[in-house]
Amino acid sequence: MKHPMTLTLSLLLLATTLLAQHPDLNRPFGWANCTSLTSGDNYCVTGGMAVASPSTITLTNTGGDMRNTLIKAIQENDIIILDGSKGDFTISSTMRFKDLQNKTIVGINNARICTQFFLSPEIHQLMNDKKVLEQNTSKADKLLTLSNGKPVGEPREYLVRQTLIDQMKDPEERFRNAGLFNISNCQNIIIRNLTLQGPGAIDVGGDDLLTLSRCSQHIWVDHVEFIDGMDGNFDINSFSDFITVTWCRFRYTKRTYIHANTNLVGSSDRAEHNGEDNLNVTFAYCEWGEGCDQRMPMARFGTIHLLNDLYTCAGNSAAANPRFNSEFRIEGCYFAKGVKRIFSQKDPKAFVFVGNHYTESFEQPTDLGSVILPYRYEAITVEDVPAIVGKQAGATLSDPLNISKE
Repeated sequence: MKHPMTLTLSLLLLATTLLAQHPDLNRPFGWANCTSLTSGDNYCVTGGMAVASPSTITLTNTGGDMRNTLIKAIQENDIIILDGSKGDFTISSTMRFKDLQNKTIVGINNARICTQFFLSPEIHQLMNDKKVLEQNTSKADKLLTLSNGKPVGEPREYLVRQTLIDQMKDPEERFRNAGLFNISNCQNIIIRNLTLQGPGAIDVGGDDLLTLSRCSQHIWVDHVEFIDGMDGNFDINSFSDFITVTWCRFRYTKRTYIHANTNLVGSSDRAEHNGEDNLNVTFAYCEWGEGCDQRMPMARFGTIHLLNDLYTCAGNSAAANPRFNSEFRIEGCYFAKGVKRIFSQKDPKAFVFVGNHYTESFEQPTDLGSVILPYRYEAITVEDVPAIVGKQAGATLSDPLNISKE
C-alpha cells in the first residue's frame, strides 16, 4: 500500500497534469468569435460587458410564476444574475426575446429555471392507454384535424395532442408553450451556469428549452445543463450563426415520454428558411448523457465542430447526424459503453473524423471532403475527456461572471 504522502503527491501530480491539458473555462472561442466562414478570432463575445457602464440586477425566487419578472429584468438590464438560494424560478410559458443586444445571463447558488407544466406519471399512463407508441410518425396521406381546428401531419402527434387537449381541457394547447427561452434576432449574448428543466419530451411540436432563431448571432452558451426539453433541449435555426456551446450537459429523466431529440440545427432543407452559409456552431467539451436518443446534434447547412464531447447516452438511436449541405468535424470525442449508434448521415457536404474514441465496435466511415475552421482552439487528449468533461460540464462554475477577453 502506498504511503499517504506518496498518494497525496500522486494525486497532486494527476491534478496538475489534467489542469495543464484543460482549456480555459472562462473564455469564449470557436464560431462565436468569427465574422465569416474564413475570418476567425476577430470578434469578442462580451455580453453585457460591451456596455460602458453596464446595469446589473440580481433576482431570487419570490414564489409563483416568475416569467414576467424575468422578462422585465432581461429586457432592462445588461447583466442579469439569477440567484438560486431561495429556490427554483418557475415560469408558465416560454420567454420570448427579440432584438436584444449585449446581455449576460448567469446563475449562482444552483439557479434553476423550470417549466410550470410537466408530464406527470398520470399523463404517461394515459398515453400508454391510448397506445401512442404504436402510432406512425411518418406524414399521413392527408392532414388530420384536431378538435380545435388545427391540422396535423403525423398520426402520433395528432393522437398525443388531441389526448392532451381532452385531458387538460385546453383547446388552445397552452401546454405546447412549455419552453424557457426563445431568442430571436439577438446579438452578443452570454448564457452561463444555469440549469434549465423542462416538462419532459413528448411529440407535440412544442417549444424547446432554448431556441436561437431569426439571425441571432455571436451567442456563447456555457456551463448550462439542459434537462427534459419538450421538443428539443436546444435548437438553432433560421439564419442564426456564429454560435459556441461549451461545457454543457444534455439529458432526460423519467419525465420524458418520447421524442428525446436533443439538438437540432437547421429546421429544414430549404435554404430560404435557414440560410445557405449560416448555422455555424461549435459544440465543445459537452456531454450528451442519460436519456438522449437522437440529434446530438442533427444539422443542416452550417459547419458543425464537435470537439472533445462526451457521449454517455447508452441505447441511443443516433448521435452525430449531418444532414443536407452540412459539414461536420468530429474531433477528439469519447463515445462510452453502450453508445453504438454513433453516426448517421444524409446528403451532407462534408464530414471528417479526427482522433475519436469508440468503446463499442464502430466502423468509422471514410471522410467525405474536408472541413476547414477559421479559429484557434485547444483540444483535450481524448482519453481524458470522461474525467474532465464528466466533472466540469453543466452548471459547475463558482464565479460565472469571471470571463476573460483574451
